[in-house]
Amino acid sequence: MGEKIFIQGNVALAESAIRCGCKYYFGYPITPASEILEYYAAKMPEENGVFIQAETEVSASNMVAGVAATGKRAMMATSGPGISLGAEAISYMCSAQLPAVLVNVMRPGPGDGDIVACQGDYFQAVKGAGHGDYNNIVLAPYSVQEMVDFAPLAFELADKYRNPVLILSDGGLAKVMESAELPDRTTPDSNFDWALTGARNRKANVITTCAKSPKQWEGYNLILQEKFAEMKDAEQRWESYETEDAGLIIVAFGITARIAFSAVRIARENNMKVGMIRPITLWPFPEKAFKGNEDKYFLVSELNAGQMVEDVKLSVNDKRKVSFYGRLGGMTPTPKELYNEICNLYEKHMTCTNV
Repeated sequence: MGEKIFIQGNVALAESAIRCGCKYYFGYPITPASEILEYYAAKMPEENGVFIQAETEVSASNMVAGVAATGKRAMMATSGPGISLGAEAISYMCSAQLPAVLVNVMRPGPGDGDIVACQGDYFQAVKGAGHGDYNNIVLAPYSVQEMVDFAPLAFELADKYRNPVLILSDGGLAKVMESAELPDRTTPDSNFDWALTGARNRKANVITTCAKSPKQWEGYNLILQEKFAEMKDAEQRWESYETEDAGLIIVAFGITARIAFSAVRIARENNMKVGMIRPITLWPFPEKAFKGNEDKYFLVSELNAGQMVEDVKLSVNDKRKVSFYGRLGGMTPTPKELYNEICNLYEKHMTCTNV
């Protein structure tokens, strides 16, 4: 690894992406993701890379697809409205099996909303923002260090599966400054036999999202579904904390997981058997994390009206044992607020000490 520095989340992600060989960036300014675009704009001339501020995210996402078709690493960072505009291109990249990385620095919605932290884009990220039957691996960092670490991981997974990967950040992680260890520079292998690099001395490659008949298109879709099933089985990632003896498990991702972790520690200090599961991949959702814990009680906390909670209910034996606590519009709960919610559930079967 490289040097350890004090750095902002957005800047850390951008520098890490550059160090792992992403020299093509296309985007449009949108708060709270704009520092990623600004960093690339400043760095690409000295890196002999390409930066284009497109007229919209529609153009930017299609530029990413164009570079991906040549086997080069390309990225776009935006917020929820920008992902909405790029949804068609994302679906096309999945269909054409093009590896790329997209970053959604979430902010509240619906509509323009505000420019602070929120997690209302969960469904948009994991259920497919565009048309058709497709999936993207979705990585949810919860620290600046993971903003660093997930950039090269996202490109590695994109190349491995020939599929877009989404990093789902938020307005809090984007702006926070923490110590993080940056990676050493690496040169990615871009010698892909499927890439459009000119057909001199070889048979021409064809990248398309069309078919000659429904039968042919169904056959191709079944090939894609086999790949998505492989991804779902192999790429589930999560972190568990104090779940072995827990009667109640908190489930949270991203910035909310930081708050939940503090609430769990308060509960433990007050002799409450509470644990935590932090999904790191939101798709594939880490169903394996719940193995052996299916019959416990769960409290899901998100900065939305209740989205990941549906996947938690699908992962446990009794969905009636799954409760939800969320905040909306950019409001963020305190650890004490979450602890009080823990108490409300915990006192159903044992006493609770207030703080």
